[in-house]
Amino acid sequence: MNRRANTQWPITSLTSVVMSTAVFTVIFTGLASAQFPTAQMGEIVPRDVRETYEKGLRFLATTQTQDGTWQGGHGGPGVTGMAVMAFLASGEDPNFGIYSGNIRRGLRSMLRSQDQSTGIFGGNMGHTSMYNHGFAMLAIAEAYGAVDDSDLWSGGRVTGTHPMKLGQSLELAVRGAVTSQKKNKFGGWRYGPDATDADTSVSGAVMVGLLAARNAGIEVPDEAIDRGVAYFKSMTSDSGQVAYSGVGGYDDSIPRISIGSLVYAISRRKDMPQFQATVTALTERLEQSSSSYLRYGQYYQAQALFQGDVDAWEKWNEQLIRELKADQQDDGSFTGSLGKPADSAMALLAMALNFRFLPIYER
Repeated sequence: MNRRANTQWPITSLTSVVMSTAVFTVIFTGLASAQFPTAQMGEIVPRDVRETYEKGLRFLATTQTQDGTWQGGHGGPGVTGMAVMAFLASGEDPNFGIYSGNIRRGLRSMLRSQDQSTGIFGGNMGHTSMYNHGFAMLAIAEAYGAVDDSDLWSGGRVTGTHPMKLGQSLELAVRGAVTSQKKNKFGGWRYGPDATDADTSVSGAVMVGLLAARNAGIEVPDEAIDRGVAYFKSMTSDSGQVAYSGVGGYDDSIPRISIGSLVYAISRRKDMPQFQATVTALTERLEQSSSSYLRYGQYYQAQALFQGDVDAWEKWNEQLIRELKADQQDDGSFTGSLGKPADSAMALLAMALNFRFLPIYER
């Protein structure tokens, strides 16, 4: 088990950045609010982004349950993971910052949900089982090396014979995903860990989780990544459209095109023609939004454009900020088809490319 060798979040340096730049004030909810650290790469984060993001974090912080989860709409360790990543992505110190308690409660909740035999987060949750596993694995990978887990379980309820550490959990999650893939003739994943068919939506969630784990220093078999990429290649048309499942069925689905493009990018396959085709398909559709699962689509589209064409992302990002500012509810949440917690976390993570603190956002 290897610690992240070159994490974007060294704990000591992040602490010094936050302590030297954060200006703390007390707001009406009783939470402390902090000025965001300057974005990576030297740009100043637009005020609209900072204010909208902070308001969204306050919503997530005040609606988290004592056991670390969120209620309303889709739930499970995957949704908890997305919310935890929204806190991590702000650049606030995850160990001593104002949201450190929310982060730790969320992480403990995810670790408690992990089957210590199979490694699958949430066990068998039917339609959402491997979605939950992929997103939770991604969140653990982003927290690993940034969150000091030496006292993670202090004051927290422990299940099993001993409290799990983040690295142990991540290794177990990788093993669970790889074992599931070996049962699948397509090289992808579908709803349950024992599924024999595959689709690009679930497979994208698991692939990004595996790639994040590899970036964090966890051993992930090359064969698993190669098979996953080969599956996406088989599902990508020459024009960059990405099918859902089965054979054919190409359409202009922004979420699926974005998922495919992101998988190629972070698996370091930008030389593949399929990657170039998906980037072109996205840049030609900057004005087009997801007709359904809006926040899910924004979450993936932001990352895919940033990885594929920064100039196109900057143009699209300005539009995104205007839309999210207008869509944000009075309580700081965002609505959509997945429920307030999931939709709010995904909307915030789509904006989080402006901060670029999450390791998975590295280009």
